[in-house]
Amino acid sequence: MLTEKQIAEIKEHLERAQNPIFYYDNDADGLCSFLILRRFLGRGKGVAIRSYPDLDARYARKAQELNADYVFILDKPVISSAFLDELEKMHLPIVWIDHHDIESDYFLKYSNAFLFNPAKNSGKDKSSEPVTYIAYKLTERKEDLWIGLIGCIADHYIPDFADEFASRYPDFWAKDLKKPFDVYFKAEIGRIAQALNFGLKDSVTHIVQLQNFLIECKGPNEVFLEIDTNRNFRAKYNEVRKKYDALLERAKKEVGERLIFFDYSGTLSISADLSNELSYLYPDKYVVVAYRNNSITNISLRGKKIREILARIIGKFEGASGGGHEEAVGARIKTADLERFKKSLEEEILR
Repeated sequence: MLTEKQIAEIKEHLERAQNPIFYYDNDADGLCSFLILRRFLGRGKGVAIRSYPDLDARYARKAQELNADYVFILDKPVISSAFLDELEKMHLPIVWIDHHDIESDYFLKYSNAFLFNPAKNSGKDKSSEPVTYIAYKLTERKEDLWIGLIGCIADHYIPDFADEFASRYPDFWAKDLKKPFDVYFKAEIGRIAQALNFGLKDSVTHIVQLQNFLIECKGPNEVFLEIDTNRNFRAKYNEVRKKYDALLERAKKEVGERLIFFDYSGTLSISADLSNELSYLYPDKYVVVAYRNNSITNISLRGKKIREILARIIGKFEGASGGGHEEAVGARIKTADLERFKKSLEEEILR
């Protein structure tokens, strides 16, 4: 976890920020970390980051458009130098809060940059809790307990306030929930976490509407209420849920002895969600879900020491990139290399 000194420094940055912009990774952990800080501060705008693998220069324009005086980056493991160069020209302070153990020295070369990442701490302070957990521990607002739980569970982490949540919201919990994905796939609060991930697949306009709705939400019981302010969110959730379930059934037909390799195309990029549920259903197997988007394929991989395996093969493919957590990673390759990538992966797994 971050040290008390680091927490105090983040709070100082927040207090100084009169019109901040919060860039957050396009998933429930990113969204929930933004919501907690926004609800705590009472001001600021949120922008979901859809560029991969880095936060690229195109997003710098948004800070200018919104006349931001501070930039916070939440749960995005890679930031492009071009983006940082643009913000430096605007003389904007940049506060990067993350939990991935990645190279970050380049970031600190900027005089306006401040990094807070427990994975970069030393000794007992080194850890990798989700950014939502950091945000909740920083603010400690009980009215945001449910948002904190959602972001943590969605990032495969059961926080130390889970029992408090279960006691306060028993209808959204369930019996015998021992692992994060038990909560994600069996409890009602997990269904909300999935719904937020699905809602982030919507248009920018509808995501802003979702943010505004959740900023005002009093509790998890309001998320699926049939009201006008969440109408587009509920419609998107139902649309994606139907497509997701169909893709999941197709993926189940690709179960092999040690590997599930499923590739698909279309308008819905949802490989991370599919790979998470497949790894939950088949915990003894490696899972690969590849989304073919014209000449580029985005890949989600799950399995024991999969980060090490990916690191050994990714260099074989020109222009490829990838990384993540020890047992959950993402990669991006040329679609023309997909079959060769599969063979390389099989060789590593079976050797």
